[in-house]
Amino acid sequence: MLISRYIFRQTASALIMILVSLTLIVWLTSLLREIKLLTAQGQTFLLFLQITALAIPNLIVTVAPVAFLIAALHSLNRLSGDSELIVLSAAGSSVWRLLSPYLFLAVVVSMCVLTANLFVLPKAARLLGDTVSQVRADVLSQVIQPGEFSDLEPGLTFHMRAKSDDGELLGVVVRDERDPKSVTTVIAERGQILQDEGRASMMLHDGKIIRQQDGKTTAQIVDFTSYGFDIGDFSAKQGVRERKPRERDIGELLYPDKESAAYTNNKGSFRSEIHERFSGAIYPIAFAIIAVLYLGRPKTTREGRAGNLFTAFALGAAIRIVGIAGVNIVGKKAWALGLIYGIPVAVIAGGLVMLRYDIGAPVIALPSLRLPSFLKRGGSASAASAS
Repeated sequence: MLISRYIFRQTASALIMILVSLTLIVWLTSLLREIKLLTAQGQTFLLFLQITALAIPNLIVTVAPVAFLIAALHSLNRLSGDSELIVLSAAGSSVWRLLSPYLFLAVVVSMCVLTANLFVLPKAARLLGDTVSQVRADVLSQVIQPGEFSDLEPGLTFHMRAKSDDGELLGVVVRDERDPKSVTTVIAERGQILQDEGRASMMLHDGKIIRQQDGKTTAQIVDFTSYGFDIGDFSAKQGVRERKPRERDIGELLYPDKESAAYTNNKGSFRSEIHERFSGAIYPIAFAIIAVLYLGRPKTTREGRAGNLFTAFALGAAIRIVGIAGVNIVGKKAWALGLIYGIPVAVIAGGLVMLRYDIGAPVIALPSLRLPSFLKRGGSASAASAS
């Protein structure tokens, strides 16, 4: 019991340090990607941190299984290097006693990942979508200056002649060239920025819509009194936006409104999101068994463990990559369920059988590094001269 608590504490502390380090690295990468919020869009530094911080729960859930694998391999390699595995084996401790603290910690990580996937991530995604929508609204109402043409994204250009004291936009021109087969130009006398359930939209008044179809010499001109232009994702839509699958609670994914356009147009995305949330809890358990299978057997210091260490990490990384690929495929192909659940379950079952019957796992042979002969001679000559 004491040794189990000792191994659990060692692995858990390593897991926390590795998880924090990997999360910070990935978060810093996202900070660099969103730096345009400060430079090009003129947002405040606090809003910049808020948007990037909302991505942290998703980063932690993604990184946690891999961090657990690294922590388990690190602690087992340390136990072997300090000859503690040999002492445990000599004292009659079985491999199941060694596996139990890793398996218990793996279950804890799995439950945390599952809880975050089902309850935390949807709320964070909704808050992130609302915040980004507000930022884009601020870009139109604050950053875009009168008399300037502003490209908010390639092919989408906004222009306004002036801005009134109450914030109303005057002389608005919107040109959408993102679809080369249909170029749309909207001209309005005035407009304003509105917020509808956290979604930013531009309401234009007294203007014209000019559509030029590819291959046609004449353009379609439509007069309007009021026209709503959705700027939440810079696409022209009518009505309240539907939340993306990632922003929905698990109940909405399992029991969606099958008559809604959001479901009928994105059935594959709904299925992928469901399996992504549930499958993430399997990998820590599989990684615990892989770690003990490759590094849980006692070896002398003369026996190299680099091959076992590399093989265990490569196998865990390969399983995780295949699982991510399966999540992307399962929306269209049902056979990808084997990639998501079949492979990790097969690894768990196969690993337990190999541990039960003491079957050695295949190891990738790494090339041994040897010193060149002239370095050996030089070292011998130096040693001789010193003596």
